[in-house]
Amino acid sequence: MGKLLKTQARAHFRSGSPIRASARRSRHHLARAAHHGYDNVLLVGHAHHADQAWVSILLTIRLPLFPKLKVRLTTLFAMELVRSVLANELHMALVTAPVSDAKLTVVSFAETQLCVVLPEAHVAAHNERLQLQHLASDEWILFPRSVNPVIHDSILETAGREGIPTRQAHEIITAQQAFHLVYERAGVAILPKPSTLGLRAEGVVIRPLSDPSLSFETCLIMRCDDDSRLVNEFARTFLRKQMPKLWRGRQMDLPLSAKRLRLGLIASCRLSTSFSNGSAPWKLR
Repeated sequence: MGKLLKTQARAHFRSGSPIRASARRSRHHLARAAHHGYDNVLLVGHAHHADQAWVSILLTIRLPLFPKLKVRLTTLFAMELVRSVLANELHMALVTAPVSDAKLTVVSFAETQLCVVLPEAHVAAHNERLQLQHLASDEWILFPRSVNPVIHDSILETAGREGIPTRQAHEIITAQQAFHLVYERAGVAILPKPSTLGLRAEGVVIRPLSDPSLSFETCLIMRCDDDSRLVNEFARTFLRKQMPKLWRGRQMDLPLSAKRLRLGLIASCRLSTSFSNGSAPWKLR
């Protein structure tokens, strides 16, 4: 039962109460998965504003070598996703603008732009794309810094550079809250674009922000020292499905030895996908 992940847990979980707690949680997940007929359980995290297409890919992945695999999803804020991967509480996570950490392998797979939710009667609503200057006289509805500090700080820093006085009216957690507040004329909301897909409210429109500094990489993150074949196969399959044009015709053989470099792992463990020249975001040695 769960032989692969048991071996992985013994290898990676060392002394210390947080790690022991993580190991107990991992064993609990394994036991519960085995009870329901699964041999392996993979813990994957994502932000609450993640594109639902990414979540669908996660749920539809099938690995021939691991036919009895259970994928368990967890929704957390960006900093918690990073911390949970580092603490072995998650095998991998999809994070927009993750903070840098030398212990992480980071592979960019999508660009996440911010958009504005505003009343259709707003003076700038007729524009196809907006800049923060269009919102200078409005009160802003934002995610709090705890949701994603990089995005939150970038919004305020961009406003500061452009001399825009920020009047933050409300902090929200979900896009639904933002739409409701805009509908109630409580301000304009600035959100990551995927979180608004499928949402509608009478008298409310969505416009993309064109500020280059307010576009962020969304990345798959995992631990640099994670040599689990299951984790690496799953991560590569996700990226292959998410970026089929990039991977078409490319060979991605999995190194069988745990001593070999894994998914996207180079000396710095920090990677970036180059969409301009079609190159692969990592190479295996």
